[in-house]
Amino acid sequence: MLETILAISGKPGLYRLVSRGNRSLIIETLDAQKKRMPAFAADKVISLADIAMYTDEKEVPLREVLNNIKKKEDGKAAAIDWRSASKEELYAFLGEVLPNFDRDRIYTSDIKKLVQWYNILIENNLTDFDEALKETDGDNIDDRK
Repeated sequence: MLETILAISGKPGLYRLVSRGNRSLIIETLDAQKKRMPAFAADKVISLADIAMYTDEKEVPLREVLNNIKKKEDGKAAAIDWRSASKEELYAFLGEVLPNFDRDRIYTSDIKKLVQWYNILIENNLTDFDEALKETDGDNIDDRK
């Protein structure tokens, strides 16, 4: 599921990959308008499945962080208001879901974006963050020893 959900640098919100055009991607907003538009090669487009967050030891896939938020919030929208929360509140929130996050490389804007994206996914009933892992579990070559 996260493979087809996209973030575009410089554009707010999240987008769903609908189709691939000749020189563009056809995307649709994840809001009530469901507006479709092209995303071109010049746009910095990234799949949520390709995003990770820094910790003191390694990078943690966004999928795991979203699942931790989902457990903390019982599958509901995040209780914290990302628009008005202070820096300390945002860091405390992320500390609950990702205790060893790298405080030097994760900024308040990153945490705000994380909470905003989580709420958008919950509002659109896109809550199966591990879907891709289920599909590939049996295909791992290292497991065939």
